[in-house]
Parts: sequence; structure tokens; C-alpha cells
Amino acid sequence: MITTNEMRQLEDKCGIPKIVLMENAGKAICKILKEKFDLKDKRILIVAYHGNNGGDGFVAARHLCDDSEVDVLFVGDESKLKEEALANFKKIENNEKLQMLALESVDFSDYDIIIDAIFGTGISGEIKGPLAALIKNFGEAKACKVSVDIPSGLNPDTGEKANVFFKPDLIITMHDIKKGLEAYKEKTVVADIGIKTIINNSKN
Repeated sequence: MITTNEMRQLEDKCGIPKIVLMENAGKAICKILKEKFDLKDKRILIVAYHGNNGGDGFVAARHLCDDSEVDVLFVGDESKLKEEALANFKKIENNEKLQMLALESVDFSDYDIIIDAIFGTGISGEIKGPLAALIKNFGEAKACKVSVDIPSGLNPDTGEKANVFFKPDLIITMHDIKKGLEAYKEKTVVADIGIKTIINNSKN
């Protein structure tokens, strides 16, 4: 198991550009979903925010839309997207194979699979306002529910739940199980994103 801080250190020191790690994460999400489900003609909704978790979701959307009908609900602020997430947002913005939706046009009951790519490990404190209502609403859908890395509303290090939290059927976590997922191990699949474990020289 790994903490959020340890994971960030690995990402910073592994020598792999973050844009490549994000691409690897999105590809791995697609690969795992194909192994778990028959995706042909399935309707998939990816709900994304402006953190790197959303960036992973954008990449996954690009790969999933070859087999499925994919919609993306971006509930973040485009101006807050970091370089890597913004690059992947731009790649799907005008992709004719998928559809970017506004919240008011989404009917969560229309989908076979809903992918939570909102907070991931970036959550801290209480979830407020429209985001809290959104997590509650799409969490109640009958679709198969999947979280990218960490279910939104769950502390990645402690497993503590926020005032609202997403309850997935499947969690696809990156590189290693986060400590906060200990109670969810049976529904968690670890995705290989190419990071090799770095040995801390100070421990030698």
C-alpha cells in the first residue's frame, strides 16, 4: 500500500513525463474495463473535474469511444486545468466520436457505466454545493459505477468519508493500492502506469 505523498514522490522521481503517466493511466482504465465488461454498444458517462483525475478520465474517454458511446460531463473550470489535463481536454473537446455534455442535459439513468473522475487523491475537507449534489445524484444511478484511483469523497490515506462520497462497484487505482482503500480491496484493481518502485537511498 502507498500514501498520497509517497505516490507523488514516485511520480516526480520516476523520470516519466506526467503527460505520459496520464496517457498510461487512461489507457489502463480502458484496458481494465474491456477485461471486465463487454463494452460494445455500451453507453458510458465520464464525470470529470479539473484535477489530474479528470485528466485520466479524458484520456480514458478517447480510448473508450472506439467501442462504446461515450459522453463526458466536465464539471470543473477549464482555466484551472493543469498542463497535462488541459492537453487531454483539448484532444477530446472536438472529437466526433464522443460528446461533451452540460450538467442540465444529463440523465444518469441513460448509461450502462458511469466513471467517477472527479477528485481522486486530491480531495480535502467538505464537498459543498453543486458538486456534493452531483456526487449524490450520479451515485444513485443504476449503472455500473467505476472510480478512477480513489472514489470521490474518500480520503486516500485514511479511508475517512467526506460529507458525501461515491460508492463504486469497481475502483481502478494507479500503481498501487492507496492506504485509504484498505476496506475496498475486493473491488479494487491496480493499473500499471509504468512507474518502477524507487528505492530510497537513505534506507540503504
